[in-house]
Amino acid sequence: MKIALFSDIHANLPALEAFFADVEKQKPDAVYCLGDLVGYNIWPNEVIDEIRKRGIPCIAGNYDFGIGRHSDDCGCAYKTDEEKAMGKISIAYTNEVVKDEQRAYLRTLPAHIRLEFQLNNDKLNVLLVHGSPRKVNEYLFEDRDEKSLLRIMEQADADVMCFGHTHQPYHRVLPTVVTEDPHYRHAINIGSVGKPKDKDPRGGYVLLHINENSSVKDKDSVKVEFIRFDYYIEQAAKAVEDSPLPNEYADMLRHG
Repeated sequence: MKIALFSDIHANLPALEAFFADVEKQKPDAVYCLGDLVGYNIWPNEVIDEIRKRGIPCIAGNYDFGIGRHSDDCGCAYKTDEEKAMGKISIAYTNEVVKDEQRAYLRTLPAHIRLEFQLNNDKLNVLLVHGSPRKVNEYLFEDRDEKSLLRIMEQADADVMCFGHTHQPYHRVLPTVVTEDPHYRHAINIGSVGKPKDKDPRGGYVLLHINENSSVKDKDSVKVEFIRFDYYIEQAAKAVEDSPLPNEYADMLRHG
């Protein structure tokens, strides 16, 4: 089975349209969205409508959770005063433009999606979250201590955990020993479609390959493919500059 996973569109309609064109060529068996449809650009309603039109299962990101409840807090954990000031503008703008129907959709999105595979008498649990299983806005960066990341996955009973939120893609294989048998867990950050933060401005998503021989006992039996695609970045950046949103968000799109 080939599963396409994408996240963190952040109201970037040109990026989302390019993603759909690219993922269609991959012919996945299933497609899931890991949230943060809105914020930081001018097309929150259009992005929501495109996800709904295609019937794509989607979980709530921290921004979706906040806007769905008309909150002035997106759970974004801004660090500097400048980030906080820009963030307030983005939240206020998004709350202003999101329509009632689209807001109701955001409010009812699930927190997690769990997929349980039964393969060769072996169970393989795939857990889809936005930030972490513990908190929608918890950042799981690549340099997270291995014991901490492993503990999070064990507590959530996740053999494969896919998440977004940091906008920085990576794949870590975490080995454990259970009654002398190896047990490998996979932590996969799927990156961002509409607001990358890894110095590559192209949109990104993941293809997760689960086959009939995939097993927690074989670390190479779960394949992760990171896909990058081009989109009309300048269209998205110019839309920000022509809106009440801070111009800094346009520069972030241009530079990743």
